Amino acid sequence: MDRHPLRLRRLRAADLERKPAAIGDSGTADRAEAIVAEIRERGEPALLEYARELDGLGEGPLYLGPRDFRKALAGLPRDSRELLERAGARIGAFAKAQAASLSALEIPVPGGFAGHEVLPVETAGCYAPGGRYPLPSSVLMTALTAKAAGVGTVWAASPRPAPETLAACAVAGAEGLLAAGGAQAIAALAYGAGPIPPCARVVGPGNRWVAAAKRLVARDTVIESVAGPSELLILADDGADPELVAADLLAQAEHDPDAVPVLACTSESFAARVEEALELRLSDLPTARIARRALENGGALVNPNLEVLARAADAFAPEHLEILAAEPEALARRIRNAGAVFLGAWAAEVLGDYGTGPNHVLPTGAHARLSGGLSALSFLRIRTWIRIDDPAAASGLYRDAAAFARMEGLEAHARAGEVRGRWTVDGGR
Repeated sequence: MDRHPLRLRRLRAADLERKPAAIGDSGTADRAEAIVAEIRERGEPALLEYARELDGLGEGPLYLGPRDFRKALAGLPRDSRELLERAGARIGAFAKAQAASLSALEIPVPGGFAGHEVLPVETAGCYAPGGRYPLPSSVLMTALTAKAAGVGTVWAASPRPAPETLAACAVAGAEGLLAAGGAQAIAALAYGAGPIPPCARVVGPGNRWVAAAKRLVARDTVIESVAGPSELLILADDGADPELVAADLLAQAEHDPDAVPVLACTSESFAARVEEALELRLSDLPTARIARRALENGGALVNPNLEVLARAADAFAPEHLEILAAEPEALARRIRNAGAVFLGAWAAEVLGDYGTGPNHVLPTGAHARLSGGLSALSFLRIRTWIRIDDPAAASGLYRDAAAFARMEGLEAHARAGEVRGRWTVDGGR
């Protein structure tokens, strides 16, 4: 049976305007809530039951540790081992530079100094999907980034972990891995179970069960975002190479049938050339069935005005934004909302996925308007401090504090300021 020629759905600029999406459905949310509550209350016994029921855990271990990681790394072919190590080195270097960009601060105030110090959280739980494909890259992006930020104890979680996933844990320096997924893994990372401590941060991409559970545990821990289907918007002018555009759209489309690949271009003739390139590439793509379904979720916005395309991209707030145009930096300055930006024809989105340095755990569903992607900064916290060396010089601060407290009706606060102010005048009590 002949297949109709591929044609991307044509979009209007208004079609790309959206609000940050609520991810998941009520049935998933209710079931996830029951799983999270049971693991929070019963701990390891409930976790083991769900791992066997939902993850297919057999006689294998529920927890794996550094010895297992080192064995897996040593067992990989040399080229695979070195690939993980090279990517890990780049991700770690970028994350350490990010962490160093946020430094301690000290400024003078009347009578003393005020400032802040930058401290890593003590524990982090890092989820890596393990469904359709093993994703060791997500272990590096989450666990290694946490370690680079200075987190002391890092646990990963992934159902049915492949040897590459365990090897990535060795490269990342993780303390352990939970061989479970879904809501049960997120609950165990958030509340602790067996050797897993309650984690101050729970991060990483995942399916609707992971997303629902992350929403629930966000009451008690900090999450980076709730991930939905992966997205790519390519903004291209007529000078772009349609083969490159097609290659990158398919790289995004093969993620998942729910992925959203979008083209924003300046002419119908260019869109047609991209469609021809897509059809040709799909003819021998092993993941063509998934990719074709995902292409139906996206489409092509055609408008000769790059300003219109830039505004539409900004309204869409994509997870990934590629700009294949004559002046990509200038266009990027007009688009504030995107999880990660790839400038020019040679900055393929796949470089972001696989360890150039910046993180691939990014906001989806227009949440790029609200937050950025995962980074070393996600695992840091700011602690402020005040030190008064000369109370007399700080007398104006005490008076202002007392006056402000009375403005708000808090007399004990006012007196706590005044008593120090009197000491500065009387030389003591």
